[in-house]
Amino acid sequence: MEKKQREYLFDNYKVLLIVLVVIGHFIEPCYDQNPFLYELKWGIVAFHMPAFIFVSGYFSKKVPSVRKLISGLVIPYFVYEVIYYLLYTLILDKETELYFTRPKFTLWYLMALCVWRLAAPAVKKLPYHMPILLAAGLAVGLVGIGNFLSVPRIVFFFPFFMAGMEFDSACLARFRNWKGYLGALTIMGSMAVLLFTDNYHHRLSVKVFYGRYSYEELGLAWAEGILVRVICYVISFILIYLFMLVLPSEKKPYSYLGERTMAVYIFHGLIYSCLKYSSPILGSVRSNGESILLILFCLALVWGVSRKPFVRLTDKIAHLV
Repeated sequence: MEKKQREYLFDNYKVLLIVLVVIGHFIEPCYDQNPFLYELKWGIVAFHMPAFIFVSGYFSKKVPSVRKLISGLVIPYFVYEVIYYLLYTLILDKETELYFTRPKFTLWYLMALCVWRLAAPAVKKLPYHMPILLAAGLAVGLVGIGNFLSVPRIVFFFPFFMAGMEFDSACLARFRNWKGYLGALTIMGSMAVLLFTDNYHHRLSVKVFYGRYSYEELGLAWAEGILVRVICYVISFILIYLFMLVLPSEKKPYSYLGERTMAVYIFHGLIYSCLKYSSPILGSVRSNGESILLILFCLALVWGVSRKPFVRLTDKIAHLV
């Protein structure tokens, strides 16, 4: 049987996204102290998790077995929850409890991915399922559920997972030419200019893209909250498709990192937690020079925790049964 050719476009896409995930987390304590980091944070949150979830959906076209979900997602979720709990309580002296219904930090994604992979095949059979999912994503903002079982995020981001699951990469060939490339760069450049010149988003919180918070928690009336969330959906979907037109589709020296994103996702969170709760260094970043150094540190961290020992460890945890 002929081996399916690897799609390096999506490896390269995942490399970009995991870099943005790391940068987005590490600038969290200081982004509001530097104008560049402030706008960078908005640009990152508008795109990185929706795109990451879209790509996850793209690689979830095959219905997984329950055993594979348990070994690959459920068991790792419980293992990493325990690790975070031990880190917080024994090392960082941070008050917390071992509650598995409220995921710690980045672990909500493992829970959500499990739910999406289980639910997507059934949801896909529903007529008008995408409008239904989008409507649910808007409606969940009307209620304050908190972080219980990551329900708000699961509902909010589900349309991106489904869109990725139904996406046919063959249609990209029609647009991946110099006209499409130039057009995508023009639109992205215009969006960047708008970001740096618009004042309305300054009165909002970047949390409007998180999917976790209700409109009331964001300080928005329900009508404005729904409108803002619609705009968030539009911006995120536009950016997801535009980046597919400009990223390289060939194997690059860094493409291998696209196969190691889980190790980076897990271990950068542990390192971030250590720095955030044991040192004031992340919150002290203010100047442009310090901001550049922090971003360079993030790039080095991505490379560091993508080394084979970290990858082997995450693989072993994902194959405990």
